[in-house]
Amino acid sequence: MKKNPTVAIMGRPNVGKSTLFNRVTSARRALVHKTPGVTRDAQRAATDWNGFAFNLVDTGGLFSGIADPLVAQVEERAMREAMAADVILLVVDGETGLTPADGDVAKRARDLSLPVLLVVNKTERQVSHLGAGEFHKLGFDNLYEVSALHGEGIGDLLDDVVKLLPRSSAGALHTDLRLAIVGVPNVGKSSLVNAIVGSDASIVDDRPGTTRDSIDSSVMWQKKKLTLVDTAGIKRKARTTEDLDLLSTMKSLEAIERCDVAVVMLDATREISNQDVKVGSYPHRAGKGVVVCFNKWDVVPKKGDKTYVEKEREFRKKCGFLNYAPVIFISAKTHQRVNVVLETAWRVREECHRRVPTSDFNRFLTRSTQRTPPPYHAGGNGKIFYGTQVDVAPPTFNLFVNRVAHFGRYYMRQLSNQLRAEYGFEGTDIRIELAQRRDGKAALRKEDKPRATRRARLKKSSRRKRAAS
Repeated sequence: MKKNPTVAIMGRPNVGKSTLFNRVTSARRALVHKTPGVTRDAQRAATDWNGFAFNLVDTGGLFSGIADPLVAQVEERAMREAMAADVILLVVDGETGLTPADGDVAKRARDLSLPVLLVVNKTERQVSHLGAGEFHKLGFDNLYEVSALHGEGIGDLLDDVVKLLPRSSAGALHTDLRLAIVGVPNVGKSSLVNAIVGSDASIVDDRPGTTRDSIDSSVMWQKKKLTLVDTAGIKRKARTTEDLDLLSTMKSLEAIERCDVAVVMLDATREISNQDVKVGSYPHRAGKGVVVCFNKWDVVPKKGDKTYVEKEREFRKKCGFLNYAPVIFISAKTHQRVNVVLETAWRVREECHRRVPTSDFNRFLTRSTQRTPPPYHAGGNGKIFYGTQVDVAPPTFNLFVNRVAHFGRYYMRQLSNQLRAEYGFEGTDIRIELAQRRDGKAALRKEDKPRATRRARLKKSSRRKRAAS
């Protein structure tokens, strides 16, 4: 597969790099906050401009002046992404003006010997526009005054960006499987992504909350393009005291909505918490495929032949709604059974899109109702006239019945289990919807009758009143 050219955004902290990234990609993918240093991992997205496709990379801030090993990793990652790019967008803050940190970043950008476009952001105000000229001191020929927040000047910037890029078709933005890695903080989500990609795609640290944004990483697996989404840990609502934590949680939930299959990560060294159950409920309610992974299996003390059986039994007991999800015991650190994660996720993706022909489904309904008839209620027995599958991901079936009230949740659960036993649907929820029919015809309520009929009745009533008067 031909690789798209790459454009990297770099600069000091809090100059609007993530806002520019979101503006160019036309999506609020990168987390934006007034706190400096929010972006830690490199955020990537495929986009295009006037038919030219390229990858845009949002990097962490450089020269923040903070002495911290985690910050050092962020800056090292930013420089590595910039070195691998084809074009660099050096972003500076037009409101703050030229700072010594801007000069340091500009020097590093010049040393890379790559095309550099100087982007003066936040120039929507007149005073910022007038002061943008001082950035010519940085020594770059191309200076672009933009407002990433309002979209001003972005078109002119991108016109010159694509002129510097190798030609690439915009049709290479397809992905075969979008896999979101979700869980509570510090269960090893980033370590799993790194183990699959084969490099340090995400920054890993022992401190919880290292990942703040949802980071996409692409990988080729068995001639298929997979997009892995490393999400921030989802904390309990009572512990989400800062608005930055709330934004990180919202980004994780957005990643679940955009994915095909979600890998719910659990820590095998501790008991399953209520928050683990809560996290597992999010992809279930969104109708996504689910794979459950117990990480850190290599450090579980006193493992026996039945330890994994007991762990799985504990999980099934606390997360009964995920009884359809396959469970895998892995170690992202030692790569133990990491390859099984992708194999299982792809199998679940196929099951999510499985379709049952209408004729086969109705034969199944006949066998099922003969084996277990619908329960008797006052007014008669429940009867299924016919059914059909109306959607996939998740598989959704419509049943046309004589009375909806005759089909309770216990019978519907039993029917769903029989359907799963017949056709599989591993890793995905099955949804069955009921539509009421009478003698094979749709039951017509008064409010559903044609307007002409109601109008005729009103006229007839008016004539009767006139005649009576």
